[in-house]
Amino acid sequence: MGTGRTDEFRKDAVRIALTSGLSRRQGADDLGVGLSTLNKWVNAHRDMDMVSAEGRELARENDRLRREIRILKQERDILKNHSGPHPACAR
Repeated sequence: MGTGRTDEFRKDAVRIALTSGLSRRQGADDLGVGLSTLNKWVNAHRDMDMVSAEGRELARENDRLRREIRILKQERDILKNHSGPHPACAR
């Protein structure tokens, strides 16, 4: 039997899941609910406009920036490893 979460809690959980940029698993862990429960809530509220247009735009921008950061870190790591045992400035 469930813990009787309020509708407000569920709506907030869906909003967080859709806009935080965290994985669903991390979001569920942070909220103290099961992953399948959070997924069920998100699917149930998908029709409703839980997130404002501004919130959706911010979520898209966050996703873009996270991808860009990931790529930049990979490029940095490649360059670090490519320089060999002696960095270019020490040659």
